[in-house]
Amino acid sequence: MSSHNEQHSAVNASEQAKHQARKAKKKAVVDERIAKATEERGVLILMKGNGKGKSSSAFGTMARALGHDQKAGVIQFIKGRRHTGEFLFFKDHPQVDFHVMGHGFTWETQDKSKDIEAAQAAWKQAEILLNDPSYNILIFDEMSYMFKYEYLDIEPVVTALKNRPAHQNVIITGRTMHRDLQDIADTISVIQDEKHAFRQGVKAQIGIEW
Repeated sequence: MSSHNEQHSAVNASEQAKHQARKAKKKAVVDERIAKATEERGVLILMKGNGKGKSSSAFGTMARALGHDQKAGVIQFIKGRRHTGEFLFFKDHPQVDFHVMGHGFTWETQDKSKDIEAAQAAWKQAEILLNDPSYNILIFDEMSYMFKYEYLDIEPVVTALKNRPAHQNVIITGRTMHRDLQDIADTISVIQDEKHAFRQGVKAQIGIEW
């Protein structure tokens, strides 16, 4: 029994040594990357893809920023016909400036001129936020559709994003992203769609879809 225990201890010691060596190597790589990341500035984050969770991720990040007492601005470019849970939760927060500018999804309004008018009004508000250094983080929810449907020109948006206050973080959501936005983005995350309850006949519900 004693010999067996000694053998087992030797195996455990060997595995532990290998584990420590792997972790030490990984730590060295991570430490090197951290040491090289010395630039301090705001970032442009794009949340794209067909999967569910783009806006949820953006608002989760905003909640994190609010936890650090940062000031946030939100513009929802499409969701305007019913109050979303995020609007109801954040609308009275003293550190959040929340604007719902849309009239609903384009397949609901079926009025292109009205959609363009709403998009342009939303962009005017976005320009104000992008020029205000008091905002630490901005969320432009569903903004990417404005370029897909040609409701907004991309050039003024790219210029404004480039010229925003250096510390300001911006998150833009939407299924597809204009190439010009991707070219200037710092972080791009893709949410994939592998399975969705709606396609199985499950009705959209409060707290999950809106």
